[in-house]
Amino acid sequence: MLSRGDLTNAEWAVLAPLLPTSSNRCGRWRDHRQVINGIIHRLSTGCQWRKLPERFGPWQTVHKRHQLWSADGTWERLLQHVQALADAAGDIDWNVNVDSTSIRAHQHSAGAPKRTARALKRGRTKISSHASASVPGGGGAAGEALGRSRGGLTTKIHMVADGKCRPLSLIITAGQRADCTQFEQVLEKIRVPRLGLGRPRRLPDSVGADRAYSNGVIRAYLRRRGIQHVIPEKSDSLAARQRKGSRGGRPPAFDKARYRARNTVERAVNKLKQFRAVATRYDKRGYVYLGTVTAAALLIWLRC
Repeated sequence: MLSRGDLTNAEWAVLAPLLPTSSNRCGRWRDHRQVINGIIHRLSTGCQWRKLPERFGPWQTVHKRHQLWSADGTWERLLQHVQALADAAGDIDWNVNVDSTSIRAHQHSAGAPKRTARALKRGRTKISSHASASVPGGGGAAGEALGRSRGGLTTKIHMVADGKCRPLSLIITAGQRADCTQFEQVLEKIRVPRLGLGRPRRLPDSVGADRAYSNGVIRAYLRRRGIQHVIPEKSDSLAARQRKGSRGGRPPAFDKARYRARNTVERAVNKLKQFRAVATRYDKRGYVYLGTVTAAALLIWLRC
């Protein structure tokens, strides 16, 4: 019998063909559906792994499966597959918006040991490109996307959302990192595969962002890629341009009607934060927390 929050039969039918299968050389995988339901329960409640209900099986199995899929990019591949299905059905609004949100990190998320860094150097730990950006050093606050603020430890989620309030790409950084420094990285991470022949789609029709992203570097980047954009001009930039007179150039184009749609990324952030394990970071490892956020984004796509 399904419990509230568990995968439905339709959702399971989408994910099941893409999950890893056992080679029978190192034992059998525990039922993937049962384990994923355990991960969903933890996503929704934010409970400790060891306090998972018994119906999900051994908590160690659920925990290790989530760690493994966060490291090898399984969560990202599942998300991209669901996005590809939506794109093939014409269900993605490619007028995207970019924003970030700060996440309070629980005190238990600090103090990760540095053995991951040593294992990476020795080639013993395989971490996908999806997760490697979050593990530059392995261990320590700087290597695990933990930053300091007045409120304590924080992590920042940078996100691109489509016009229907669904995350297209995600990256995490320390909480004090400026939004504009991650604009190109999060936009470059958009990758929606084709179900048939053809390259994955990477370019949106247009991009909307707030004043935090208003600078010449970002505007030049978008012009090079031929992407229309709606980013309001900062007041100091406006004043500097006006002081120069004719030498200051023309003001950037601004579509007020298009800019009103920027609320879709804020609504996507609200959807992510409905998952308590996302709204408060409990994971010590940066790549594991990124996997947690990606798993939550996958559920949003499956259930919207």
